[in-house]
Amino acid sequence: MQRTGGFHADINKNGSPWAAHRSAGVFPLMEPFKNAYNPAMVADMARHLSAAGPFDAERFTRRACDGLEALELKARARHIAQALDTCLPADFAAACAQMVAALGPEAKTEGWEQSGTGEGIRGWAMLPMGEVVQRRGAGAYDLAMETLATFTSRFSSEFDVRPFLDADLTRGLTFLHRWADDPNPHLRRLASEGCRPRLPWGTRLKGLIADPTPILPLLARLRDDPSEYVRRSVANNLNDIAKDHPDLVGEIAADWLDRASKDRTRLVRHACRTLIKAGHPGALAAFCYAPPELELSFSVTPQLARMGDDLTLTARLKSRSERAQKLVVDYALYFMRANGKPAPKVFKWTRVDLPPGKELTLSKTHKLREVTTRKHYPGAHEVVIQVNGQGMGADRFTLVLNGD
Repeated sequence: MQRTGGFHADINKNGSPWAAHRSAGVFPLMEPFKNAYNPAMVADMARHLSAAGPFDAERFTRRACDGLEALELKARARHIAQALDTCLPADFAAACAQMVAALGPEAKTEGWEQSGTGEGIRGWAMLPMGEVVQRRGAGAYDLAMETLATFTSRFSSEFDVRPFLDADLTRGLTFLHRWADDPNPHLRRLASEGCRPRLPWGTRLKGLIADPTPILPLLARLRDDPSEYVRRSVANNLNDIAKDHPDLVGEIAADWLDRASKDRTRLVRHACRTLIKAGHPGALAAFCYAPPELELSFSVTPQLARMGDDLTLTARLKSRSERAQKLVVDYALYFMRANGKPAPKVFKWTRVDLPPGKELTLSKTHKLREVTTRKHYPGAHEVVIQVNGQGMGADRFTLVLNGD
């Protein structure tokens, strides 16, 4: 099993943090992710922990498997953590040492791998172990953070460091800055990913949501990291910050883009993706996107569509400017909600350079497919084309659900 995009795998793409595992073929398409937590995993954990020190494997296996099948993903991880907590040594230092001794080798790639069961614990089984550190580590801050640093090369500790950062950010930042200089890319990524203010599926760091300035020097330190795995985390961290402090990130974008390398430019563009979709003036200006001077026509076909159909979006853009224009084109689809009111989701389309006086036709296919993150409702749906963040044209289609 290999994770190539980090635990969130660009959850954004704003989706589930497990999306990368599904796309990488970790599980069959319809296999629930919760099934990663099963009696075979529990037995494997028991075997490795028993080899690492005194451990009641039978009791752990019994307690961890009792009622496991009825639980969902996160509840399964917590359930196994509860069983593990009762079977590890009562002394926190001894418990940490035993868990570390039971680990498999570090991942050799940027992400994590889970190979044969004979090599030690890694991958999904690390989530319950990280939760044990969270539960017990409040009175042993340094030991807890060092243990999680060891864990992160087998499975990201980004969730587990957050209670410690929330409890004492100043103390936590000393670890983050140290990790930012570590040769290990897993630790450098943890330095950024662990302090994301709005990490999906993680506890929100309310202090950093209110004031992210304490982590800005850390992000600047990592912005030119040699690993895209790390740089992508920096971009996602800034994107989190942009949701509460858009003007600040717009200013950072302009600063970081000055004499920027291609890699840094890519980072900043990814960091500003939400701002650009929203038409934030500072972010658009940082990338030299000016208010568009266009004549535009836009259409959506078919006008009557069912789930499973493909919508065709067609836009004709004609320049009204005497200068070449840099254009970022997106579209907002206003999905009908259960309350009968539409709500928009913005999708990327393309970036183009339009010469003065020239005309350009763009075509885009939008697939109407069921997704786990959105329930579709029948009725009229509006699609609005956005150019450099400005709505410039709209069309509608009516969605008919299968069976209607």
